Amino acid sequence: MASAETAILAGGCFWCVEAVFKMLKGVSAARSGYIGGHMKNPNYEAVCNGDTGHAEAVKITFDPDVISYETILDVFLVTHDPTQLNRQGNDVGTQYRSAIFVSNDAERAKAKAAIERANKIWNGKVVTTIEDATEWYEAEGYHQDYFENNPYQPYCMAVVEPKVAKARAKFRDLLTPEAASAR
Repeated sequence: MASAETAILAGGCFWCVEAVFKMLKGVSAARSGYIGGHMKNPNYEAVCNGDTGHAEAVKITFDPDVISYETILDVFLVTHDPTQLNRQGNDVGTQYRSAIFVSNDAERAKAKAAIERANKIWNGKVVTTIEDATEWYEAEGYHQDYFENNPYQPYCMAVVEPKVAKARAKFRDLLTPEAASAR
C-alpha cells in the first residue's frame, strides 16, 4: 500500500467540495480550510470579506492505490463550475475561486492535463488556476463536516445537496458503500 497523499482544491464554498470528496473510496479525510493568501492565521470572517487573499479550500487525504490524483482532479473539475471566475453561483470573490494548489512539478503537470481534459467538457472555458501550495490554515471546527452535520440548513439544501447528487450520479463507481446507499 502506498503512503497517503494530499490534494488541495478550491471550488467555491468549501462545504460543497468537502461533502463531495468525503464520499469517495480511498479518501481518508477532507478538511476545510484556507490557502493562497497573505494573512497569518486567517479566520472565516476575514476570508469571507475578501481581505486576506485566501481561497476557501479542502485538503483531501487519499490512498493513491485506491484513487489517483488524476481522478481526484477529474471529479473536482466536474462537480463544480470551473468556468466561473472568482465565484460559484451567488458566492462571489477571490475567496471562491476555482484553484488547484500544487506542491511539486508532477502535481502541476497533472493539474494542467486535468484542465485540458475538463476544457473538452466545458467548451474550453475553464478558468481554474494552478497555484503553488502555500501555508494551509484549517478552518474553524464548525466548518468541518458541515453538510453532514447540517443537511437541512437552507444553503446546504439549495447548493451543497445538488453537487453531492451530481457526484453520486456521475461517479457511482467511486463512491464508498455508505455513500452509494445514502439518499
